[in-house]
Amino acid sequence: MELGMIGLGRMGGNMAQRLVSGGHRVVTYDRDPEAVTASHGFGGEGASSLEDIVSRLTAPRAIWIMVPAGQPTENTVDALAPLLSQGDAILDGGNANYKDSMRRAVKLAEHGIDFIDVGTSGGIWGLAEGYSLMVGGDEAAVKRLEPIFHTLAPGPGLGYSRVGPSGAGHFTKMVHNGVEYGLMQAYAEGFELLAAKKEFALDLPAIAQTWRHGSVVRSWLLDLAADALKADPGLESIDSYVDDSGEGRWTVEESVELAVPIPVITLALQARFRSRQDQPFGGRLLAALRQQFGGHAVRRPGE
Repeated sequence: MELGMIGLGRMGGNMAQRLVSGGHRVVTYDRDPEAVTASHGFGGEGASSLEDIVSRLTAPRAIWIMVPAGQPTENTVDALAPLLSQGDAILDGGNANYKDSMRRAVKLAEHGIDFIDVGTSGGIWGLAEGYSLMVGGDEAAVKRLEPIFHTLAPGPGLGYSRVGPSGAGHFTKMVHNGVEYGLMQAYAEGFELLAAKKEFALDLPAIAQTWRHGSVVRSWLLDLAADALKADPGLESIDSYVDDSGEGRWTVEESVELAVPIPVITLALQARFRSRQDQPFGGRLLAALRQQFGGHAVRRPGE
């Protein structure tokens, strides 16, 4: 099967490479000409523009976009739509808000163009291990494009499913990322507690390795934690600053709309916010209040 790939960042480039190695013809495009040139190294056919990538594909076309969520995705879809024909399909593998994906699907359907939202997990390991694909969109259109999904997935019958209509793929990926927040926070808190028990001088890398086998908390995230602790047991080379790319916020917002409690995911998101603060105001106010009502000592900057 042939398709276009727009957006050759690390994940997009790896996906294009996996597709080529799986026997697909992939025409690549990125605003960075060097990324397009690099794609030639794994067999990608570089295009010079959106018009060029469309002209190189045979109808019905399939074009996969891997650009940042929000305005970059909006601009790309808006620029592609007039170039495509009835029966063509745009697949969005980025972390778009599912409501935007639903809106885009309706808009493109007016022109006979299918919009497929593909929640994609796998990160930098996907090239070798395969990707988990949560696909939303018209059932017939998804069926037609299944050779692409089967190639990107970890193996036959593994890591891929059509989860529902347009928007369902990105909604599922949003919740997936919320769960990821909670799991990561639990590991972080557990290992912090272990590290705090100084009298036992616990070997954190060894404990992580022990938990990886036979434990009910074993997981790929634990595997990665074990690797990180082995390389730097005290994690002294890393600052305690954790960013978020938006999906956790959307998950919490959705829980409010649906009145579904998700306290673990919500607190995990809040913990990320706290990690970015230096001498947070709230903590200083707590210290001030204890001094005011109880005369408790406070620490001054530099002490």
